[in-house]
Amino acid sequence: MRHQLRSTNVLLLLCFYTFFFAASPTIAGENDGRENASNPLAKGKNTDLRWQYFDTGNGHISDFYIDGAFMANAKFKVTYKLHYWETNVTGSGEDDWESLSLKGIYIPADGTWGNLKYRVAFGMEWLPDLGDKDKGIGSGADQIAPLAGVALGFKAGTMAIPLIQHFLSYSGEDVNTTSFRMVVLQPLPWQTWLKLDAKLPIDWENDEAIPATAELQFGKNIDKSFAIYVDGLVGIGGDKPYEWGIGTGLRFKY
Repeated sequence: MRHQLRSTNVLLLLCFYTFFFAASPTIAGENDGRENASNPLAKGKNTDLRWQYFDTGNGHISDFYIDGAFMANAKFKVTYKLHYWETNVTGSGEDDWESLSLKGIYIPADGTWGNLKYRVAFGMEWLPDLGDKDKGIGSGADQIAPLAGVALGFKAGTMAIPLIQHFLSYSGEDVNTTSFRMVVLQPLPWQTWLKLDAKLPIDWENDEAIPATAELQFGKNIDKSFAIYVDGLVGIGGDKPYEWGIGTGLRFKY
């Protein structure tokens, strides 16, 4: 039954993506004339093809995924992700679909206050688990996750985006986690950018464990339709989900 649900979820995502790929209709922080999609509250349309490698201390995870977004209208953003893992954390090589994410973000306010640009957002994420935890893939839980955040654009072009999101399971294993996230995005010369993405989740089901992580991303806009970037990742603290990681991505902007 769970395998059939995984297949159905993947099919729904592919249909969803096919329908919206050709359809669809600034805050500071981008240096090629468009908002940088590395800002989770950016308005725009993009599809990223990504790979990230994680050293967990007792094995590795290779995460291959599609990461995209579009504006359904001026105030509503939709994002989507589909992850496929290859891992040996159980002692043998395994690979399978890991998870799907569909997120709706409502932007009720977007403007300027003095020299500060701002954008307020509220949303909901749906996270069906597609993996098999016995193979070291997936969380073992289907989840929903309400979120709230604000994007602040400063005069120098720096973006600060604090976000809070609460993850709750509706089937499978119990999940009750609050994640505090801070994204800082800085445009640089030569159509490049630097992003810091720090996450501090508090797991209320596991003695309030804090599996913190941080990601540093360096990217370059090749033109208005294409960008490339690399990621460096590190786990922080005794509950960290991995030791370190690296990644790369290709971004197509529409």
